[in-house]
Amino acid sequence: MGEDRLRKRECFLLECLQDFTKVILCTMIEITPTFSIHESELEFAFIRSSGPGGQNVNKVATAVQVRFNVDNSLLPQDVKTRLKHLAGNKVTGDGELLIEAKKFRTQEQNREDALNRFIDLIQRAFKKPKTRRKTKPTKAAKEKRLQEKKLRGEIKKLRQSKEW
Repeated sequence: MGEDRLRKRECFLLECLQDFTKVILCTMIEITPTFSIHESELEFAFIRSSGPGGQNVNKVATAVQVRFNVDNSLLPQDVKTRLKHLAGNKVTGDGELLIEAKKFRTQEQNREDALNRFIDLIQRAFKKPKTRRKTKPTKAAKEKRLQEKKLRGEIKKLRQSKEW
């Protein structure tokens, strides 16, 4: 009987350990394979929605507001500047990114939608834009442009009447 209890306790501890790792894994939001954000950096607020839901809209707070402080986050500085540029007016004067989701009737779906939009926005901020390389027109392109200008000038000269 003592061994059976010991096995049960070991199984219970393993289950608790697995649940604990799930909790730890769930609290980290993976943005890129090399960068994750801790869920505690996000602030979720549930508010009343003006979207679909009938009478439910007046009773239940289903819309979600996600707040993320860009200035105090662990994001690299270049990503912060790109994020602020991409987000535009979604960033407040205090440097907080505010995303609202009220597309669905339930809090869970709206929370998921807001989180997905947040992750998408940060992933786009991580992508470095391609730098533009200056190019010069080729010699043939310059000659073609000058020929077209001459042709256009000839056409305009033909339109002019010489009687003044």
